[in-house]
Amino acid sequence: MSILITPATKVLVQGITGEFGARHTKLSLDYGTQIAAGVTPGKGGQFFEHNGHKVPIFNTVRDAVAATGATVSTVFVPPPFAADAILECADAELDLCVAITEGIPIKDMISAKRALAGRKTRLIGPNCPGIVTPGAGKDSTGGCRIGIAPGYIHKQGHVGVVSRSGTLTYEAVFQLTSKGLGQTTSVGIGGDPVNGTSHLDVIKLFNDDPDTWGIIMIGEIGGSAEAEAARWIKANCKKPVAGFIAGATAPAGRRMGHAGAVVGGAEDTAAAKIAIFKECGIECAITPSDMADALIRAAQARGAKLA
Repeated sequence: MSILITPATKVLVQGITGEFGARHTKLSLDYGTQIAAGVTPGKGGQFFEHNGHKVPIFNTVRDAVAATGATVSTVFVPPPFAADAILECADAELDLCVAITEGIPIKDMISAKRALAGRKTRLIGPNCPGIVTPGAGKDSTGGCRIGIAPGYIHKQGHVGVVSRSGTLTYEAVFQLTSKGLGQTTSVGIGGDPVNGTSHLDVIKLFNDDPDTWGIIMIGEIGGSAEAEAARWIKANCKKPVAGFIAGATAPAGRRMGHAGAVVGGAEDTAAAKIAIFKECGIECAITPSDMADALIRAAQARGAKLA
């Protein structure tokens, strides 16, 4: 099993004709993702072609959904228009919208998040690497790759990964695969201060998934989402969980990398979050290179299997 997406998921790409959207649409098609449609206003009726694939392009998300039955969108739309692209997904009642775009104005995202409240569509991102459910083919092909993550580092298996950082997501996945431990799904939730899906949202999905036997949760300075997830894990999750918090040397008040990575309160620091992880029974990785080993230690302590 997996969470949120499967190899059969039909995906549409908003911004498919842009340079970035086109590049990653090709990579997703090569991976085996079911790219059912593209959306670029004014280019409806054209086709996106790659290696024998002929993807129809539509003017609106609603038209694309009606014609193809797509249930998920990935947003590669420039920042000034990306929030409207997200809302277009909600209006079309998609199950999931994965917003890759970086630099969306915070004011726009506040309005978009309020508008999404109570709607069917789940938002992942913005400013995220996306989500991957690996397939069973060579280099995990035949799966579903939505976003910008390198598909070939994945391996089908039983570990769930959730992270605010794209590059740390890739690092954790590569370490797991190198040790023969595959993944059910890896989810990059993004590092902006106003986003859709949280660590806790994803942890709950992994906890309910019988095929996910262990979890790696990667966080960073700024906000209280990691602490909230850790306390829920202590009270509710029986699966082995490993964690890593980036930003241990970051000075207070200075944003580091992500727009949401800024120490504003006592629980925002890396040291505070690591202490909470340990109090909640989460095995902490000492460095980024220790993430897979930390999960192995957590599984051994519980007598649990990961493969």
